[in-house]
Amino acid sequence: MKNAKKISVVVPFLNEKESLPELVSRVSAVFAARAEDWELLLVDDGSTDGSAEWAVAKTREEPHLRVVRLSRNFGHQFAITAGLDRAVGDAVVVMDADLQDPPEVIPELIAAWEGGADVVYAVRRSREGETWMKKFLAASFYRVFHKMAQVDVPMDAGDFRLVSRRVVDALKEMRELHRFMRGLTCWVGYKQAAVQYDRAARFAGETKYPVWKSAKLAFDAIASFSAMPLRWITHFGMAVCLVAVWLAVYVFWQVFFHPESLEKGWASTVTAMVFLGGAQLVCIGVLGQYVSRIYEEGKGRPLYLVSEDTAEEKNG
Repeated sequence: MKNAKKISVVVPFLNEKESLPELVSRVSAVFAARAEDWELLLVDDGSTDGSAEWAVAKTREEPHLRVVRLSRNFGHQFAITAGLDRAVGDAVVVMDADLQDPPEVIPELIAAWEGGADVVYAVRRSREGETWMKKFLAASFYRVFHKMAQVDVPMDAGDFRLVSRRVVDALKEMRELHRFMRGLTCWVGYKQAAVQYDRAARFAGETKYPVWKSAKLAFDAIASFSAMPLRWITHFGMAVCLVAVWLAVYVFWQVFFHPESLEKGWASTVTAMVFLGGAQLVCIGVLGQYVSRIYEEGKGRPLYLVSEDTAEEKNG
């Protein structure tokens, strides 16, 4: 059994002024009844509603609170990365600021970690306050990703999870630009465990992950962990070649035995050309996405930039 020394709770946020006071209060209440030392690390991903200023001011009265402000909006996955990079705990809990991930589940995550698990992910038993469309798309993504990816990502588990210090150290070595943290924490291996919970409705404000943004994250996840779309393109190309051979045989047959019918096929010919042209553009687009990732990785730019860290200011 592991003797927990310090727990870091990493919470990325973007324009969550209404939720942050409740979040800080509930996390503080959870650890008030526990023996571990702890820190709540809020990572501001370019907020413009005053929530970052509130959080920084709150650090003056809450010694366990730390705020890291990124220089601009880099994205949720990068904000998580920044928090993991700067967390000092023996174990790190990652959760969202909208309180859909209840802080009261943290003790269960810690218990599983103390039981020997290096990654403890929270699996949604129910999802309150979400539309049937979002639930359907989320369930579909996890099942498709499970079939395509080369890593076993648990069904219906989001970013809400606990990772041990050695997992955090392993994640620090992975500096890829297109990040899917749920996949990376599973890719590292080690012993993993699950804790089920009921996901609450958003405490306040609007979701930061609309359908289009969720779709982008889904594509990033698949492209980062699977080359299957490229194999699909190859298989599609082979199938088109077979159809082309069959059509060539058909045309030669018509030329020699039914030449009068060749003047009537212009509609089907145009349809086939348009279909093949569109399919080629889609295939080139998928190839371009993979090539662009190589291009972006080759630049060697940092994943994020920090404009303020209240812990460094205190120490300085």
